[in-house]
Amino acid sequence: MQGGSVTTPFGRRSMTLGMLASEYMSRAIEPETSADKWKLFRALCEAKPKLGISERALSVMNALLSFYPETTLSEENGLIVFPSNMQLSLRAHGMAEATLRRHIAALVGAGLLARRDSPNGKRYARKDGDGAIYEAYGFSLAPLLSRAREIEQIAANVEMERLQLRRLRERLTICRRDIAKLIEVALEEGVDGNWDAIHQHYRSLVVTIPRVATVATVAPILEEMEMLHEEISNLLEIRVKIENLSANPDQTERHKQSSTPESINELEPSSRQERGEKPSQAIDPQRERMKEFPLGMVLQACPTISDYGPGGAVANWRDLMQAAVVVRSTLRVSPSAYQDACKVMGPQNASAIMACILERAEHINSPGGYLRDLTSRAKRGEFSLGPVLTALLRARGGRDRLAS
Repeated sequence: MQGGSVTTPFGRRSMTLGMLASEYMSRAIEPETSADKWKLFRALCEAKPKLGISERALSVMNALLSFYPETTLSEENGLIVFPSNMQLSLRAHGMAEATLRRHIAALVGAGLLARRDSPNGKRYARKDGDGAIYEAYGFSLAPLLSRAREIEQIAANVEMERLQLRRLRERLTICRRDIAKLIEVALEEGVDGNWDAIHQHYRSLVVTIPRVATVATVAPILEEMEMLHEEISNLLEIRVKIENLSANPDQTERHKQSSTPESINELEPSSRQERGEKPSQAIDPQRERMKEFPLGMVLQACPTISDYGPGGAVANWRDLMQAAVVVRSTLRVSPSAYQDACKVMGPQNASAIMACILERAEHINSPGGYLRDLTSRAKRGEFSLGPVLTALLRARGGRDRLAS
């Protein structure tokens, strides 16, 4: 451990609290503390952005380390180097003396270097009869050694952040490519949707990508971009499912049958058990298709959804599905929650459920969580759309009577 009193700078150079802190830290170095000077320098180069030092200042530090005779920095070997300005300038690739002084001051200010000035300000060493140095004046590398572990940790964090940023940029590049090509497909195929607004949103996100990116700036842009990607994918998936429904005569026939007006008694039960039927081992409730209800009935129970349709109206199931995608985004229901509902209930029932959730939005704390709960119940065969629509129809009937 270093001892002695505090050493102040020579001449008109003032003392600062930072310089005092560096000296006190240097004096607290344990005797067994050591570090490979070149490994530590490489860590210093990695940690440069967090330490606020420039490349030119690192060149000066590299030159100073080259004057240290040993590879290992330690108190045992001494921590003072005493090159003249001319020698230091040569090893710093011919750096001008004024520039040299400025970067030395930057290293001192950053707490990586300390001055140990002689009475006359010169740098030199005194040796004993055996040639061993017993007193030296110049630059102390003790602050660098005292912060070795800190610098190595900062360097590791910078490297981790660099890898994370690279992964984020790769995901962002792929997401941008996908969105551009999906919009192109939608326009070529004439898929319904406000594609001009979607493209403008995409361009506005691209413009916000900074040239000098960081994890903090790229992550939110990527999140917005991925949400836009999900929105576009949902619109295209709805188009594909609609075309599949229209191309399959069995599904078309089933749709026609389900469009027949149903009585209230048929809408109430939510499971086979409630209708008094015995469960059949041959039917898996997760595989059984949920009953679909007439579009007119859905719109009568949930008229608010029409405001979100193309042109402010819902004329068919396709319009309802598109309106449901808009409502999903408005209510901040995650794309994955809505996709799960489409897979379990079917796209028509999922869009009808979104209409019901919108109708009762002021009474539902978490629309996304509510939709996931309904999806889980539907997967177990414990949920039917009928009771929900019936309750909304009754409530609307009561409001209509009160209004009249």
